[in-house]
Formats: sequence, C-alpha cells, structure tokens
Amino acid sequence: MKKVEITPMSLQEAEKLGISSWGRWGCEPSVFDWSYPEKETCYVFEGDVTVTAYGVDYHITPNCLVVFPEGMDCVWNVKKAIKKAYKFG
Repeated sequence: MKKVEITPMSLQEAEKLGISSWGRWGCEPSVFDWSYPEKETCYVFEGDVTVTAYGVDYHITPNCLVVFPEGMDCVWNVKKAIKKAYKFG
C-alpha cells in the first residue's frame, strides 16, 4: 500500500532543502479528489488538511514536510486554507 509520509520540520530545515525554488500553491477550505501521477514533496506553511487514501486519514498541519507517492488517489479535505511549497519527482 502506498502511504503519505509526514515529517515535522522547521522552516529553517526546509529552507536547506531548497523550498525557496519550489512552486507555490494555496487553497481555501474545500473537499476534492486528487491523483498523483508522480511523487510530490511539499512543505506546508499554513493550513489544516486531512488527506484520505486507501482508507487511511493523514492529518497535515503547518511546519510539515509531506511526500505523496506516485500513483496515489486520494481525497483532500481542506479545513483551514493551506499554503505550501511543492516539487514533483
């Protein structure tokens, strides 16, 4: 089973990974289906989200590095507006 990896991380640690050059994305509270054709790594600045995949709920909050595996289908429940930096591959 593919699973989401969530690692608490300070902004300073994330900056060492080069997040300043990553894309930016944000979303207001909503619920939607999503699929990952390739692996995505992101750093969450703001928000409160539950991502459900394969019957498992993943709670995503600020100051977390999150890795979504390639080929994963999921449902996003954005409870509090999210802002994140992301990269694919």
